[in-house]
Amino acid sequence: MTKSKKITLSASRDIPFNKLLLSQSNVRKVKAGVSIEELAEDIARRTLLSSITVRPVLDDDGAETGMFEIPAGGRRYRALELLVKHRRLNKTAAVPCIVRTDGLAEEDSLAENIQRAPLHPLDQFRAFQAMREKGKSEEEIAAAFFVSVGVVKQRLKLAAVSATLLDAYAEEQMTLDQLMAFTVNPDHERQEQVWDALKQHYSKQPYEIRRMLTEGAVRASDRRAQFVGVDNYVEAGGEVLRDLFQTDDGGWLQDAALLETMVTEKLNEEAESIRAEGWHWIEVATDFPYGHTYDLRRIRGEAERMSDEEDATYAALKAEYDKLEEEYAEADELPEEVDERLGEIETAMEALQNRPIRFEPEDYAIAGAFVSIDGSGRLRVERGYVRPQDEPAIECDDGSEGDEVHPNTDDEAVDGIGQATDLDEEEDDDGTKPLSDRLVCDLTVHRTMALRNALANDPQLAMLACLHAMVLQLFYHYGQDSCIEISPRSTQFGSQAPNLGDARYVQSIDLGIETWAGNLPKQPEKLWDALTEWDSDSHDALFAHCVAMTVNAVQEPHHRKPRQIAHADILASTLGLDMVKAGWTPTADSYLGRVTKAQILAAVREAKGDKDADRIAGFKKPDMVEAAEELLAGTGWLPQPLRTAPLAEEPDEPEFEIVDDGDVAPDEAAVEDDEAALQAAE
Repeated sequence: MTKSKKITLSASRDIPFNKLLLSQSNVRKVKAGVSIEELAEDIARRTLLSSITVRPVLDDDGAETGMFEIPAGGRRYRALELLVKHRRLNKTAAVPCIVRTDGLAEEDSLAENIQRAPLHPLDQFRAFQAMREKGKSEEEIAAAFFVSVGVVKQRLKLAAVSATLLDAYAEEQMTLDQLMAFTVNPDHERQEQVWDALKQHYSKQPYEIRRMLTEGAVRASDRRAQFVGVDNYVEAGGEVLRDLFQTDDGGWLQDAALLETMVTEKLNEEAESIRAEGWHWIEVATDFPYGHTYDLRRIRGEAERMSDEEDATYAALKAEYDKLEEEYAEADELPEEVDERLGEIETAMEALQNRPIRFEPEDYAIAGAFVSIDGSGRLRVERGYVRPQDEPAIECDDGSEGDEVHPNTDDEAVDGIGQATDLDEEEDDDGTKPLSDRLVCDLTVHRTMALRNALANDPQLAMLACLHAMVLQLFYHYGQDSCIEISPRSTQFGSQAPNLGDARYVQSIDLGIETWAGNLPKQPEKLWDALTEWDSDSHDALFAHCVAMTVNAVQEPHHRKPRQIAHADILASTLGLDMVKAGWTPTADSYLGRVTKAQILAAVREAKGDKDADRIAGFKKPDMVEAAEELLAGTGWLPQPLRTAPLAEEPDEPEFEIVDDGDVAPDEAAVEDDEAALQAAE
């Protein structure tokens, strides 16, 4: 048996720093890892943790010169050099080195870098966790390893995942992205349930893991969570699930039952304060369907006037605002303090302009209020709505107002007595008796025809009269103060489309209605005078709004209206309507959850291609809907009924052949053409 030769390790010794120099044999040419500055700070904090490999510099005779070059450990040398330069280390400080004489310098450099096994991420997570358990704060750990506190939190979160899942990650059964997804829910039992379920699942994508772990939880961005406040929910004992590895919009509120209880309690408290105002009735709900006020008259109340003190405050703010704007009109950029002050002034002026609305006692007696939560989680109170059964009886002067007048019928009605009346008129010559109904009818027929003729020759006034009639019927409950027999219809929607009120374009048109309604006089009989005082731009804007309120392009199964829908398509093309820009997106509620799996796949295939469609083809319907919603987000895909066709291009101008008229004068040719036309007409 041959005796094996014992290995002799290279000698180590402390060498003064000023006896060291970099070697050109170092194979590391590309910068990587932490910076020299960070490494220098680490050495300053912990001293040099590993020796530097050096080789003696020899003279021409092969004798050591006392200098040593560094083929492996150049970054540590530069870090020490930086400390010397900043006078934090003596240039003669002893540096622990391993002195190599055998082999090649390049071999030493390459071996040191190749044979270094990188730390498994899980070991780093657990190391951070161990330091935390030994009393190091997250900030101290972050400072020790030159990372942010957020990175430390992420590592600790990963280390806190179920041991079963960490073992799976260590054995490469799970990716780091999947492990990150499991950190959303700290419940180890639930994490392991989801992990087991994933083994039988088509999709093992991180978003699928997050969906399963947050099932039943409520988004922190949900209106209910915003209404009660996430901090209040936490204070009440609720738990919030957070995702530290991607944007989570505040996370998920895990205890949905607790949230609902808090929402109900807060809404009821708010409703009681509204009820105390004296309203006839109060309705309370988290949300009401869009169009819930349809067929209810709205009493808008009067905005309270500013007090003298508020008037003076507003005037002072306005003067300061104007002065600042004038002073910095030419500035490219406002100084920060000026910009901040302008913002404060705007806020203060807006607060003064938003006046409380005052209602009359008789309004409270018949009207009520809806109390709910708006899309951003704020309390929404809709005051002043009158139910039909609470409307006061309308008193008519003679019971004839609004009745249609039929001249012919009236003629028949006065037969027999009409002649007698005429006789009486002949006999009564004192001039005090009112004109007969028949005569008044005849006269007003003439007046009506003359009015029509006059209005037909005054387009501007005709538009105003039309606008007046439309506003009366669209904005006033009993608008009968117009002789223009135009009846705009504004169909109300809501039950057809869930969450309609949350759409941006719906909120915009509703805001327009509210704004116009607030600018119109309360009494319909004052509308004409008000409109005549407005400028033409206001007329145009209100007219467009009224016409817009009458648009109905809804395809209903019992009333398909193909010609109206065709016109709606033309109108959309003319306007360049783009439902993507308008804000519509394909979600589970708006589309994907209401169509077949084949239609979902067709949408994904069209928007994203075959690869993504095939990937989700085996999903169950709920999973496919969620995956498709994520895939289609931002693609601009629209279902067919929402697409707008481009306008048809104008046909090309007919090509005319230029004919040389020779000696025929243009005027003579025109005369000949006119004569031919006349003959053809005859």
